[in-house]
Amino acid sequence: MEPERAFLVGINVKGSRPLLNLHDSLEELAQLADTAGMEIVGQTYQNVGQIDPSTFIGSGKVEEIQQTLLANGAKVVIFDDELSPRHQRELDRIFGEEIKVLDRSALILDIFAQHASTREGALQVELAQYEYRLPRLTRQWTHLARQAGGGAGRGGTGGVGLRGPGETQLEVDRRDIRRRISRLKDDIEQVRLHRSRHRAQRDRKKIPMVALVGYTNAGKSTLLRALTGADVYIADQLFATLDPTTRRLELPSGRLALMTDTVGFIQKLPTTLVAAFRATLEEITDADLLLVVVDANHPNALQHIETVEDTLAEIDVPPVPRLLVWNKIDMWTGGDLPKLPNPDEYVGQISISASKSIGLNDLRKAIEDALSTALPRIHLLIPYQRGDLVSQLHELATVEDQQHTAEGILLTLQLPVHLRERFSEYQV
Repeated sequence: MEPERAFLVGINVKGSRPLLNLHDSLEELAQLADTAGMEIVGQTYQNVGQIDPSTFIGSGKVEEIQQTLLANGAKVVIFDDELSPRHQRELDRIFGEEIKVLDRSALILDIFAQHASTREGALQVELAQYEYRLPRLTRQWTHLARQAGGGAGRGGTGGVGLRGPGETQLEVDRRDIRRRISRLKDDIEQVRLHRSRHRAQRDRKKIPMVALVGYTNAGKSTLLRALTGADVYIADQLFATLDPTTRRLELPSGRLALMTDTVGFIQKLPTTLVAAFRATLEEITDADLLLVVVDANHPNALQHIETVEDTLAEIDVPPVPRLLVWNKIDMWTGGDLPKLPNPDEYVGQISISASKSIGLNDLRKAIEDALSTALPRIHLLIPYQRGDLVSQLHELATVEDQQHTAEGILLTLQLPVHLRERFSEYQV
């Protein structure tokens, strides 16, 4: 089967300050389209003072693109920015049924749908697809309850025979999709509860958690395999892996930690996708240490770091210590590595090559040192009537000393970052 031929469209709004310049953003969009299995036949962009409220880029530019699509035999046009429901409807009308109109968000959702290999991943992608498509639903997108993510085909509801008096098929489809969204949210909540039980078991075993985060294709999965021997899929493409993987990591002292790989980030990541993947991304919020993995050779490495930090802020990650890992250093040909605008936000920086096993012993030591810093000794004074909290702390933390005083039980312990707020009122 021949790949779909796609044409890319970018826009430069006067006065805006995007994270990546237009050229680099379109290049990344081309990589996304390639990952989705499309063939790029060309691209264009438009400089505007403001977004056209009807066609996004102006009717004249739309006509020009129509002629280019016809000349190149392209059947897909992909916009680099998210289209509003109004833009989507108007462009669908202008281009007609022969041309598929996508934006960056829809393309990313399609890639995620292709790469979701577990039930958990499939649920989260399907929810994101429905929430993205619902406000954009038009006649040509009807019966989505039987299409997106395989949804209703696995038990969802269809519109046939269920239409009420005066209802259009579009209204039936909207109602079915809302019902499916509600069902998916319930299923994902069960996933979240299952994960929280696993985390509670891990906390009782007092094994620290290290989470790998980074821009897509920075080499996180390669690093996980190099450090832990994990059998994970690795490919030189965006979003090669989607579902989280957790493995044991042995540190230089013989101490064990758990290392988890999470979905890669990217600029303009759809908000519906971030929301749908909160159950998975909770692994990050409960980590004791974050390894921010960066492709040192990428010309936009600093912008990639900024995207990662922005996404972490969006999912409300607590102030967990971060270790910056410059990866793919075997291909580095420059002098000094890029200078961070905020180096003090990281407990350290280290250069490695996950694929060539360069610097991995130093990285293991840096992880152990960072975990020791992340778990400093603190003192808690627990009232005698709260003996239940003392029992909890013996399960969740490393209690080094316990003394009985006139005011209560004084504990000296190491408490993971994500648990400190729960016991903050007892700290002395």
